[in-house]
Amino acid sequence: MNSMDSTIIVDAIAYAQELFRTNAGGHDAEHTMRVYRNTLRIAATEPDCDIRIAALAALLHDVDDHKLFATVDNANARAFLESHELPQETIERICGIINSVSFSRNKDRRPSTAEGKVVQDADRLDALGAVGAARTFAYGGEHGRPMDDSIRHFHDKLLHLKSLMNTETGRRMAEKRHAFLEAFLKEYIAETS
Repeated sequence: MNSMDSTIIVDAIAYAQELFRTNAGGHDAEHTMRVYRNTLRIAATEPDCDIRIAALAALLHDVDDHKLFATVDNANARAFLESHELPQETIERICGIINSVSFSRNKDRRPSTAEGKVVQDADRLDALGAVGAARTFAYGGEHGRPMDDSIRHFHDKLLHLKSLMNTETGRRMAEKRHAFLEAFLKEYIAETS
């Protein structure tokens, strides 16, 4: 990346950290950074992926999440990207990727772009494994849900994610995390039966 690229990435990290400063329910700055790091790792194995575009989409993927913000048409992401004077075509491309990532809005629909596939995998990986389990309970606690409701979320969403990965790297990374969730559920049932 050239200096302009690294500046916008640093600014996007700071922007996400500021927006999520008070969130402790699983959609926080640490989540964004894990998705960003997963995106870089997966994008490095996808020759058709524009890493700069994917990185920006990863860093901004939750800045307009309907569960957290009452924004319309990616207003927070657009404001950030426009403040950095990116071409409108690039802004639309990044917003399109962001809109293709969400599980609740897209279910089993796969993004049409390499960047969308990479960022969606990166985001879904953060819902798996020990971190995914921790995020599920943090979100449930923040919203007053009993633990059994959080366990139901494992069956409704988390255990399906491995089969929905778009990239070979994403699938490989999901294997171990999926196995952890299965082992965790087995132990949870044993302890609560």
